[in-house]
Amino acid sequence: METVILAVVIAVVVLGAIGGLVIGTRRKKPLPPPPPTAPDITTPPAEPHVGDEAETPRDEPRRTIEEVDLPDGSAPVTVEEPPSLEVPEIEVPEPTAGRLVRLRARLSRSQNALGKGLLTLLSREHLDEETWEEIEDTLLAADVGVAPTQELVDSLRERVKVLGTRTPAELRTLLREELVKLVGTDLDRTVRTEPETSKPGIVMVVGVNGTGKTTTTGKLARVLVADGRSVVLGAADTFRAAAADQLQTWGERVGAYTVRGPEGGDPASVAFDAVKEGKEMGTDVVLIDTAGRLHTKTGLMDELGKVKRVVEKHAPLDEVLLVLDATTGQNGLVQARVFAEVVDITGIVLTKLDGTAKGGIVVAVQRELGVPVKLVGLGEGADDLAPFEPEAFVDALIGE
Repeated sequence: METVILAVVIAVVVLGAIGGLVIGTRRKKPLPPPPPTAPDITTPPAEPHVGDEAETPRDEPRRTIEEVDLPDGSAPVTVEEPPSLEVPEIEVPEPTAGRLVRLRARLSRSQNALGKGLLTLLSREHLDEETWEEIEDTLLAADVGVAPTQELVDSLRERVKVLGTRTPAELRTLLREELVKLVGTDLDRTVRTEPETSKPGIVMVVGVNGTGKTTTTGKLARVLVADGRSVVLGAADTFRAAAADQLQTWGERVGAYTVRGPEGGDPASVAFDAVKEGKEMGTDVVLIDTAGRLHTKTGLMDELGKVKRVVEKHAPLDEVLLVLDATTGQNGLVQARVFAEVVDITGIVLTKLDGTAKGGIVVAVQRELGVPVKLVGLGEGADDLAPFEPEAFVDALIGE
């Protein structure tokens, strides 16, 4: 019996050993992760280890954006706003009073050859016929014109004869007096911009292409603003692409409003709208820049007359300024005559008088049109347009 029991035990042990070997050779399957459990809110979170991200407890007071970005307590960061359109800075033009005197040195550099030449000739010991002919030639070469030259020479001959002995100071005084008389001090050179009845004063600017007409209109706006006037600009030169842009730029610099129309549009319509706008805005002066007409083009000159008639439906023109390039000399007189036939010129603006121009053109153009030179351009600067002053001009001609 004991032998049987022993055999059974041995058999069970052998089978157990064999089963363990079989199970050990099998790959064990990984256990699935335990299901997530809700955190225990009563248990405080564990301290973070190195490399862990620390979380701010929810019950801690929150910091503002200013405190986060600027922990040192400096001024809060301002949020950048979208860029706004740049408004051009309004310039303060140079006062016009005495402007020609301030520009006299520039004028005299190109003009005093006339004065010096005359003084040299008059200083000769014997003033014979040949010398007087040289004096005449000097005046004619300076574009004074035939009739004014003859008048000046006759007057000089008479006064020199009476004077007798001639010192340099006496000759200079004599020549200055005669030239001032020739240029004319009895003419009204005021740019009329103050109508007696109602505002605005209306000024039309005319002239041939290339004389600096649009630039002169812009500079005239500066002259008026410097004298305390408000200005509306009418860009009625619709045939030249850049004219309206150029005029508007001049206006923006001094705060003047510009009325313009489509390129190639009706100039008379733009001029009409400019005057209408000036009335509604209560502006002091409306400046109308017209197209640069070729004086040989009859049709274009007729259109200039149309602009004038349309503007006068609002109110009469107070001033019609003819812009002439002083360097063109006698050819400028031909232009002046044609313009005077179409519109009633009331004043002349001589540009480029600081260049190769000859000062005698001032006298010649006044005689030709019977109207005064009111403004002169003496450079490329914005404030180089000056009211014409006969005495300052003659002083520049003959020098100190």
